[in-house]
Amino acid sequence: MTQPTQEDLKRTLSRIDGRGYKAYKDIKGDYAFPGFTLFIDHVQGDPFAAPSRIRARVPQNLAGYPKETFTPKCRAVALCHYLAVEFSIRARRASSRRGSGKSGIIQIDAPGQECLERTAMRICTEYVEARFVLGLPADGRRVKAGEAILMICRQVPDIVSGSLFYESNDKARIDRYIKTNEDAEFLREGLREKGLVAFVADGSILPRRSGVDDRPLQNGHVVAFRSPENSRVSFNLPNHGAVTGMGIPRGITLIVGGGFHGKSTLLNALELGVYNHKPGDGRELVVTDSGAVKIRAEDGRRVWGVNIYPFIRNLPFEQDTGFFCTDNASGSTSQAANIIEALEMGVTLLLLDEDTAATNFMIRDHRMQELVNKDKEPITPFIDKVRQLYQDFGVSTILVIGGSGDYFDVADTVIAMDAYIPKDVTEKAREIALKYKAERRPEGGSAFGAITSRIPLAKSIDPSRGRREVDIKTRDLRLVQFGEETIDLASIEQLVDFSQTRALGDALFYAREHYMNGKATIREILDAVMSDIQKKGLDVLSKRPVSDYASFRKFELAAALNRIRSLDVIQGGRYPEIGNIDCL
Repeated sequence: MTQPTQEDLKRTLSRIDGRGYKAYKDIKGDYAFPGFTLFIDHVQGDPFAAPSRIRARVPQNLAGYPKETFTPKCRAVALCHYLAVEFSIRARRASSRRGSGKSGIIQIDAPGQECLERTAMRICTEYVEARFVLGLPADGRRVKAGEAILMICRQVPDIVSGSLFYESNDKARIDRYIKTNEDAEFLREGLREKGLVAFVADGSILPRRSGVDDRPLQNGHVVAFRSPENSRVSFNLPNHGAVTGMGIPRGITLIVGGGFHGKSTLLNALELGVYNHKPGDGRELVVTDSGAVKIRAEDGRRVWGVNIYPFIRNLPFEQDTGFFCTDNASGSTSQAANIIEALEMGVTLLLLDEDTAATNFMIRDHRMQELVNKDKEPITPFIDKVRQLYQDFGVSTILVIGGSGDYFDVADTVIAMDAYIPKDVTEKAREIALKYKAERRPEGGSAFGAITSRIPLAKSIDPSRGRREVDIKTRDLRLVQFGEETIDLASIEQLVDFSQTRALGDALFYAREHYMNGKATIREILDAVMSDIQKKGLDVLSKRPVSDYASFRKFELAAALNRIRSLDVIQGGRYPEIGNIDCL
């Protein structure tokens, strides 16, 4: 059967001109356009509904991208980021109001500062494909064929020709994108060999424009990062060549300094260093171990079946902290659960800021120990467990702290921020710790304790709502409507893209359908999901082509699962058994 052409599409649109809006359903299908194939995968049923889903696929023999621009995968991710930006710029110029509702919209899922794998753009040896949405024009609720022909048959081809062909693009910018991404990957993979958990290149620009604008600060006092001499390490990158910067070693690192001197700015750059960044971001060569998780207190969150016994025990009314359950966690119990859940998933680096931590979880000073005996205090503070986390599990910690010098006793490295310039003050901190001995008594015992695995029960994860068997919607960057449940991810600070959240919602359903069998642990299930994505791409999460997924980590997927308020679990085995769980 001969594939319909652009002219056939025009004739169909002309035929349904002026008819009810649902007549647009007649154009669903694929069409041969000059230089590319247009796929109309879904046609909206109403001008006020979500726009129609479209794909434009250019065969590689016409697109003309050299193989080295999209091989290996890190280069393909960077190239797709660049192409999505270019497509988005042209789509915005072409978009205009062409009737009621969403008429006239042409949009692609445009990326931000982070280079994430996205379903909006795909490149391989066979083709380049852009996935986008288009609001079919309406006069009230009637077809506007003339405007639709203009959009689909003139504007879309112009966007495609200007953004998807190699010869139409800025080759120098493409080269910069792919080489920047490749260098960041190389850096991150090289951390372990040098005994590091993070690296910040000299010259990096860490401050952002505002709390809602993640682009680099340009106005005012912009201080480029400069490593302390005794913390400076060097790498020889495949493209950039030699680069120097501050290496943060494995172990326990404190970031100290006065208020407004850049402590949290540095930590924020480190927590987002698990992602690569686009050229010009200022953090292109700021990289962090991919197993890093930001931890904070989270008052009011639901915690279910988590063994927080290493941190909290002997609660009033004989509450079981080995299988701790609450619908309204306190700051300390939520922070303890957040750490244990991260350990359950194989975290390698914890990132904490005292500004978002529960004070009673972080420290209990000598005077309070004298007033409240340990047998009346259920919490074992983090200061007494942080060293054990590293010794027993190899989990490092980077902690921003300005209110407790007692942490000098457990620190391996101390970095002081002074007007956004870091200084290594480790030796001075040790001298102070020796001169002014801490009077508090350690309360952590000889070992951290065991981490207990959990097995989620599929029946407790219900995506249905009303008559819909599956109803999953993303309402915000950190809010997922999962059936009747609202998953609140407000405290998951390493989520950076709306499309990550969309993918997370569908990944939860995928995990439930494919791997929750009443025997597999949370870690086994989510590792299997991530393995499927690695092998088959993000498209594995949906039965239809999706234009607005972005890659995520298993830690954010676990966070979403743990925040389903109906989640029920049974406990599996403990792994690894480290010492005696009764570690007081």
